[in-house]
Amino acid sequence: MMSPFLIFLSAFLVNNIVLMRFLGLCPYFGVSRRTDTALGMSMGVLFVMLLASWITFFIYHYLLVPLDLIFLRTAAFILVIASLVQLIELFLKKNVPTLYQALGIYLPLITTNCAILGITFLIIDYDYTLLQATVFSIGTAMGFGLALLLMAGMREQIDLAPVPDALKGSPIAFITASLTSLAFLGFAGLLGLSI
Repeated sequence: MMSPFLIFLSAFLVNNIVLMRFLGLCPYFGVSRRTDTALGMSMGVLFVMLLASWITFFIYHYLLVPLDLIFLRTAAFILVIASLVQLIELFLKKNVPTLYQALGIYLPLITTNCAILGITFLIIDYDYTLLQATVFSIGTAMGFGLALLLMAGMREQIDLAPVPDALKGSPIAFITASLTSLAFLGFAGLLGLSI
């Protein structure tokens, strides 16, 4: 059994959801133009990922498995995630309208963020306890936020740099993302954890 610290470290750095598993790339590229927007998206993903992992954990173990309805796992999990995103959207629209406007279309896309759905499946596949699932979700969400904030910071600096016209926009963003991913590959041997 892995300790909570190793689960967190693995989810945060070694198996970073964006840079090593390549999940959640749509908001990674779409919302990483400014650090304030990236931070807002990171908080939204943390909230949804943590609550989704708890709720889906109980739905799976105490409803789907006992009733032999495991085949409904994907539909049930997507329903939970969509409901949580609606709650965040309503909250931001009412209480933080500037962040709501800045996130734009990417806020509802948390619903289809494969990183969140992927985590709910990985928790079941790894047979984590509720504590391990919580630590894994927090580590993954923080790793997502780290990747998003790193990319946003680099893109803000790149906007000030003399980039050739042919590389401006998406090309330089993809190059930056690939180099960041390569840098994170260096964590693969950390504490004997593997990809």
